[in-house]
Amino acid sequence: MHRDLVDEGHEIGRHRTARLMRENQLIARQKRRFKRTTDSEHAWPVAPNLVAQDFTADGPDRKWGADISYIWTAEGWLYLAVVLDLVSRPSPWCLNQWRTMARRRLGHE
Repeated sequence: MHRDLVDEGHEIGRHRTARLMRENQLIARQKRRFKRTTDSEHAWPVAPNLVAQDFTADGPDRKWGADISYIWTAEGWLYLAVVLDLVSRPSPWCLNQWRTMARRRLGHE
């Protein structure tokens, strides 16, 4: 907080900043360190990349895309899994395609 105030041009000391924060019941939160969750150097076999970043499909049931994610909620971890047939859905990996579709649906384009 002190560094941000000084960077914005305020002339304020570190101790005054701390006192004002205490008086206003403001508590600084430390940034969490980055935690790597993927072990790329494991000894297990890796599946071949059959899609090779080509997310277009010639027909139904030819190419599928899948992803899994987890979201922290007040009740605990919520796991989200998505499986898409690439011919019937726009590619979720192509951000521009999604943006264009969303703009059209909202009437912005």
